[in-house]
Amino acid sequence: MRWVWIDKFTDFQSGVRATAIKNVSLAEEHLHDHFPGWPVMPASLIVEGMAQTAGILVGEARRFEEKVILAKVKRASFHKEVRPGDQLRYDAEIEHITQEAAATIGRVTLDGELLAEIDIVFSHIDNNMSGLVFPEENFVFTDEFKSLLSSYNVSTKNA
Repeated sequence: MRWVWIDKFTDFQSGVRATAIKNVSLAEEHLHDHFPGWPVMPASLIVEGMAQTAGILVGEARRFEEKVILAKVKRASFHKEVRPGDQLRYDAEIEHITQEAAATIGRVTLDGELLAEIDIVFSHIDNNMSGLVFPEENFVFTDEFKSLLSSYNVSTKNA
């Protein structure tokens, strides 16, 4: 099972930056256990939302020809809690991209205020130096992930 932690893209500039939103709802199962009586979205899931936003940005920049995985969280600082009813805005920007890897800078805002800063390094595992062989199919960028781009028509809005 794959969990998707963003709802849609609201801006997408190929190879440069992307913005996605996530509506936090009490209907989400994880909020019932974290914490009972005071539901809060776990910081790790906010990091994953940024990883998905930035990872799709990096993957699309290379036409989804490579398997892109999170290699390292360079920075993750949080300034507030996220509660049901909140809407997160993920802003990801490519800092640099090479054949082997990419680095992104991310900011998460809540009602226009800074919630978190999350900088991530991604590895293009098909170009890894370890010699490991991975399956041919792109198990990272499934049709479900790629369909998120349809929420923001990349081909017409960036022309």
